[in-house]
Amino acid sequence: MLILVAVICSSGTPSVTNSLEHSTDERRDWLDLLHRRYGAWFRERLVRRYGAQDADDVFQETWFRISRLCSEGQIRSPKGFLMTVASNVAFGRRASHDRQARMVGEVSRLDGWGVQESGQEEALLARQIVMSLPQPLRDVFVLSRVGGLTNVQIAEQLGISPKTVEWRMTKALAHCAAQLRR
Repeated sequence: MLILVAVICSSGTPSVTNSLEHSTDERRDWLDLLHRRYGAWFRERLVRRYGAQDADDVFQETWFRISRLCSEGQIRSPKGFLMTVASNVAFGRRASHDRQARMVGEVSRLDGWGVQESGQEEALLARQIVMSLPQPLRDVFVLSRVGGLTNVQIAEQLGISPKTVEWRMTKALAHCAAQLRR
């Protein structure tokens, strides 16, 4: 999104960091002016596009994001800029909602440890296998399979590299497979 914002906001040289040079008061005044001038139009547009309930959230998140990005003089088309940022916000919200819905669906089909529930014995065995993993491997496995996090998200949360996450996940899956073959 920053690339898109840099192109839309640029006045000469594309740079998002120029917005940091303006004082907080200038930025606040500019945002107030932008809100007074386009706020009602923008809100109405969002309600038509996303519905009243989602429009409020998209409206607020959009203003929050633009308060951190651009300042007066950098935006050539304020209406276009507002709608572009709002579209990015809505897309992110929709993708997040879709991920959550998929996870809920998977969790409702699966027992909490990622195996099909065909009986209590299998569920217990799966839990025992996961619990037998060394702690670093278990952390990665649970965050990935139960938490639904990506390797990058797991790496950030655990403070390790994504490559280490990949290596640990490979080891964890090999361990689980070996335990199931026994």
